[in-house]
Amino acid sequence: MSDAETIERLRRIGWRGDALPAGGRRLARVVAQHRAGYELHDGEQLFGAQPDGRFLKRGLDPAARPAVGDFVELEEGKPPHIVQVLPRRSVLSRAAAGERYERQLIATNIDYVLVLTGLDGDFNPARIERYLSLIEDSGAQPVVLLSKLDTRDDAGAVLAALRGRLPASTPIHAINGKDPASAALLAPYLQPGDSAVLVGSSGAGKSTLTNTLLGTERMATGEVRGSDSRGRHTTTHRALLQLPSGGCLIDTPGMRELKLTGEENLDLFADIEALAERCRFADCGHGSEPGCAVQEALDSGELAAERWRNYLKLRDEREDQAATLEARLRRQRGGRPSERPHGHRGQRERD
Repeated sequence: MSDAETIERLRRIGWRGDALPAGGRRLARVVAQHRAGYELHDGEQLFGAQPDGRFLKRGLDPAARPAVGDFVELEEGKPPHIVQVLPRRSVLSRAAAGERYERQLIATNIDYVLVLTGLDGDFNPARIERYLSLIEDSGAQPVVLLSKLDTRDDAGAVLAALRGRLPASTPIHAINGKDPASAALLAPYLQPGDSAVLVGSSGAGKSTLTNTLLGTERMATGEVRGSDSRGRHTTTHRALLQLPSGGCLIDTPGMRELKLTGEENLDLFADIEALAERCRFADCGHGSEPGCAVQEALDSGELAAERWRNYLKLRDEREDQAATLEARLRRQRGGRPSERPHGHRGQRERD
């Protein structure tokens, strides 16, 4: 098979390169990871593979191991072995649960992150803001999907309120995951060669929507609890699926914990940062200080108290995670201080 034919075949599964890597090795994409190994697809067929021994070394950063969405080089064998992870054009990650700092990759080489939230008891604007904070530096575009449209009579008002809380550049769609019209609505994000990852809580309707996009009942679905609209993990591992539209969709298990990595910019709250710049004092704590623009905005209703509280929560979590990450990097450097510049806020009135 010629290089041009191989590239065209790989484009079916999201390859964006105009040339193949040097070396002549077989190229494929990771579509699933299991304890026993990986599932790969080369644009024509699905097959199993094992990681090279260097990916199994203790202490290796998990982000250096193959992840769902990666394009990898293989050495032939029975089974083939993954020997190289190609550079990633986008990475969605979170900090893993637990006290030890560790980054967990959710998906790589994606164009869109579809954030699915039910309009029932699952609806939580603060959680949506947390998702968007994780996505903002991933290299992918967030798309907010409000599912279970049939459960709310005031869906339009809910959507409008959320629209006022999120950046204007973030698409928001209210959908019914069982309705084929939803597949048509999402078609712009799932064009041939596009890759999207679907994230959300258990019970939000990810598997239902995935089945609708596939046009077949392939993914298991389950009932949700009436008390909180949460469901069981019907999806047990991340998997990349090829859709009839020509796009690729990575379905994920429900995520109950979304820890920041410590490297977020929180651009989602740029309006609050701009308010803080208007405070009289550069080190304003936004409490009882005179000339506090943030408190004035809260008093006038320009800034919603709920959004302010969520910003403080995410900002403090980011700073805690950043400190943990810095300590880890310092240990790796043998105790040498960071070379990254740190800002300083003097206790002075603004010029």
